Amino acid sequence: MSAEPLPMAVPAQDLPARVRIHEVGARDGLQNEKTAVPTEVKAEFVRRLADAGLTTIEATSFVHPKWVPQLADAEQLFPMLGGLPGVDLPVLVPNQRGLDRALALGAERVAVFASATESFAKANLNRTLDESLAVFEPVVRHAKDAGLHVRGYVSMCFGDPWEGPVPLHQVARVCTALRDMGCDELSLGDTIGVATPGHVLELLSLLNELGVPTNVIGVHFHDTYGQALSNTLAALQHGVTTVDASAGGLGGCPYARSATGNLATEDLVWMLHGLGIETGVDLGRLTATSVWMAEQLGRPSPSRTVRALSHKDQ
Repeated sequence: MSAEPLPMAVPAQDLPARVRIHEVGARDGLQNEKTAVPTEVKAEFVRRLADAGLTTIEATSFVHPKWVPQLADAEQLFPMLGGLPGVDLPVLVPNQRGLDRALALGAERVAVFASATESFAKANLNRTLDESLAVFEPVVRHAKDAGLHVRGYVSMCFGDPWEGPVPLHQVARVCTALRDMGCDELSLGDTIGVATPGHVLELLSLLNELGVPTNVIGVHFHDTYGQALSNTLAALQHGVTTVDASAGGLGGCPYARSATGNLATEDLVWMLHGLGIETGVDLGRLTATSVWMAEQLGRPSPSRTVRALSHKDQ
């Protein structure tokens, strides 16, 4: 008699029955690599992630190659990702030019990337916070006119390396501005990983009070201080059902040196499956994919679940 696979599912009360994982490894993860990953490897990475059951995989970014050279092959990569039925492939667009490039290739989902702080807006976008929002407004409008789904990223929601703690109402102002533009979804980013569960709940509650419903909110945590899973659980308890994660824990932020890796998708899936929450993800296939990508990058995965499961198989 073979043993049941771990983790054992023990459901907790008042948690979602299913969570949609917004996989960011192929974009947010690989853009932080010191050297560019070959286009064919990126395409295979996305295909393997889809084969593992992920249905939202952020594919690339249409940022000018000068700013993110690691993703300079967006025009070559995106057409290689056809034939993945049931898989959404959102792409990042920083401005109208980026949107035009994405539309020309048939993208159906795009994302804009805003900041909750002046310092990061300057570092990341070379604009003030209000100037950056003014740039995004016509981009979002044109995307919606073209029938696209638009996600609005908000970085530095919980802390900023230059400004320190970020007032909740400052974050909420950016979130509501993106919603007013027409963004279908918001992703709250803990870019430097300083959030704690109580902070997460306070921000989510404030957004609800200001008319932003929980069902349009996703969370994006970094594990700098080991808080990503606890923060995710707090968000789930509030009713959030979309969680960003990166296969193998790839990524950080090229404009904030204190930002370490994203929440590893495998670590997230282990926790969710242990809570009896459906994800549609095959953890074994996902782990094998991250082991494969770690081999391509020439270093081990930082994901604890990847390390534990891959060691077990040896």
